[in-house]
Amino acid sequence: MTETRQRPLGIGFLLMPTENPARGTVPRWREMLATVRRAEELGYDSVWIPDHLIIDIPRPGAQPEGAWEGWSLVAALAAATERITIGLLVTCTAFRNPALLAKMADTVDEISGGRLILGLGAGWCALEFRMFGYPFDHRVGRFEEALQIIAGLLRDGHMDFQGTYYQVRDCELRPRGPRPKGPPILVGSSSTGVRMLGLSARYADIWNRDFDAVNPGVEPYSAEDLATSQAKVDAACLAIGRDPATLARTVGVWVDLPGAPQRSSWNALRGTPEEMAAKLRVYAAAGFSEVQVWLQEPTVAAVEGFAPVIARVKG
Repeated sequence: MTETRQRPLGIGFLLMPTENPARGTVPRWREMLATVRRAEELGYDSVWIPDHLIIDIPRPGAQPEGAWEGWSLVAALAAATERITIGLLVTCTAFRNPALLAKMADTVDEISGGRLILGLGAGWCALEFRMFGYPFDHRVGRFEEALQIIAGLLRDGHMDFQGTYYQVRDCELRPRGPRPKGPPILVGSSSTGVRMLGLSARYADIWNRDFDAVNPGVEPYSAEDLATSQAKVDAACLAIGRDPATLARTVGVWVDLPGAPQRSSWNALRGTPEEMAAKLRVYAAAGFSEVQVWLQEPTVAAVEGFAPVIARVKG
């Protein structure tokens, strides 16, 4: 087992800034801020913000949900918190010019004092691309070019690039944030996307396994399932001559708290605090450095309800 895979398990949570059409509710800024500040007090390691303009989850009975803009929230949280790491899970590179996105990341990292993780992905929700006028074709090809520009600018401070979809000319990042190489880059994908795994191995500091990513024929989130994912990521690293131990791994986990609506078809984590803590230790044993839990609602009550699990994992 590598040194990377022996670290204690970090625990973050997903702050969904989306309306609930069925209930007619919308998360307000003061409520979201109170939730994150309470999570910071309770010992959560990180908070993660998705980057959607509107989201249409492909599940039976789901309705499109409006969303607050992710980077505005990330910048505000960076200024209003002190310790907790703030990450994008993940920002869609198609929504912003990649050179501008690198500039935004350096700026928010400055605001946070070096607490940002720049999560990047290609996007998947066709509805928001169509509604807001972004091209949905060649998503991975566009993502690859954007990732090259973002990584090059953050790590070297300067970039010339001529691609099919993006170009930068003698572009320079000035001034720089608190970290000379910029914030760490996380690439989010399933464990079945060979091309995305290859890009993660080449450019990312962290690979994140998506909440719904499963390996066919294997029980979801079992030790065997997690090991299968890890083997695929290791192979992608070895294929380009990278030591797999240098690519950190994180994973999204559904959580159903006692007394809350149960998402039985979503392979959610549930049980007593002791049972959930034991299941989370499986992720640590499989080499994941952090889990991002998706609680049912982004509320103070929800982060307090999961806090006993954190105490048992870290105790």
